[in-house]
Amino acid sequence: MEKIKFEAEDGQELEFYVEGQAKVGGRSYLLVSDSDDEEAQAYILKDTSQEENETAQYEFVEDDEELEAVSRIFEQMLEDTQLEF
Repeated sequence: MEKIKFEAEDGQELEFYVEGQAKVGGRSYLLVSDSDDEEAQAYILKDTSQEENETAQYEFVEDDEELEAVSRIFEQMLEDTQLEF
């Protein structure tokens, strides 16, 4: 499982494990977890980068409708995994 690092707005470095990636409505989303064990906390991040940006920018999906729609897609991709956010 790939491990990626993010820098939060406050400068803190966060590490996540990438569980999956999907594109919905032209926007890229990552399903990540905070550890590689079965009790890991899952998060969905969306790519908010502009084309002129050299590095990708992601933010947590907080809108309930968007979170529900994208989580259904990840659940279909990962059939044997139950996701809770």
